[in-house]
Amino acid sequence: MSGRLISESPEQGLAGRRRAGRNTLRTQFALVIFLLAFLPNLVLTLTAQPNLPAGALLGWMLLVGVLCGMVGYVLSGALLRPLSRLQAEVEGGELTPHNDDPAEILLLRRAFTDLLGRLGTEQTRRSAFMATLVHDLKTPLIAAGHLTHALVNLPLPEAERKEVGTQMQAETARLLALVQQMADAHRFEREDVSIQPVPTDLRALIDGVARRVQPQVEWGGLELTVDGHGSALADAQVLERAVTNLTENAIRYAHSKVELHVTPGGLVVADDGPGLGGSLAQLAQPFTSQPTTIAGQQYTAGTAGLGLFIARRIAEAHGGELRYTHQSHQLPGHDPAPALPASTLPTVFTLTLPEVTP
Repeated sequence: MSGRLISESPEQGLAGRRRAGRNTLRTQFALVIFLLAFLPNLVLTLTAQPNLPAGALLGWMLLVGVLCGMVGYVLSGALLRPLSRLQAEVEGGELTPHNDDPAEILLLRRAFTDLLGRLGTEQTRRSAFMATLVHDLKTPLIAAGHLTHALVNLPLPEAERKEVGTQMQAETARLLALVQQMADAHRFEREDVSIQPVPTDLRALIDGVARRVQPQVEWGGLELTVDGHGSALADAQVLERAVTNLTENAIRYAHSKVELHVTPGGLVVADDGPGLGGSLAQLAQPFTSQPTTIAGQQYTAGTAGLGLFIARRIAEAHGGELRYTHQSHQLPGHDPAPALPASTLPTVFTLTLPEVTP
């Protein structure tokens, strides 16, 4: 197939429009109604008056044909009026149900409403994605630019040059992590998470996460504890990414303490921060276009829920789910048989797994 573009001439375009005008549902309905009305009249006329002059017979049949055609045209328009009205509403973007709509039109209207809703959601996510590029990526890029300018143009001592280089590496790592989260969320939104489950030591997994985030813990002056033992069928690398996302969120918003637990139900990440500002189902969405409150902080459109969304999709790929609870302190004796919580801290995320063996 050649790479040339085949252009349509004006004559071809006009002929196509004429064919489309003839091949309409109203034309077909009018033709059917015309034939249903005209053919019986033709048969009756020929049967009842076989000896009429040809001219009179032809004139009479022409008159009957014109009347049948007019009836077919009027009736086809009346039958298709709800469909024409639906077409105008779809083109205008506002679908309003009517009492005289047939059941088929009601089903079409519902389908178009769902389609327009999905298109609107995709458009808002596209806008949020662009807002992410402008807002969330701009901050580390600006910081890296200032650090590069200082490193190139200012006469810094060797110790300060090393410090600036370390900060540049941190900003670059932050930028790469954000880009990776955006890529993962975009992929996980459209396809299933691919995992290769093998027997995995869950305690070793969260110990590895704790070692990786230890610099952030020390920088924030927090206390991080790890507890519990168990193993399960899991993709260690993918599952570790989910736990790391939850742990980094906990470190970012905790007041003083973060806990990682292996429990019979799965993996728990808890902190003493303020928690989410809404339901997990609402906030764990990629590229949300609405302002979001997470752990007491207000976010504009962008990547506020990417880490939670990725963790939720990874949990689902392992046959589990991501759960969130915020435990308020209760008075003693309020519940006669309280359930033993996974953590005493108020904000608790649980990544459930189908089967955890001690």
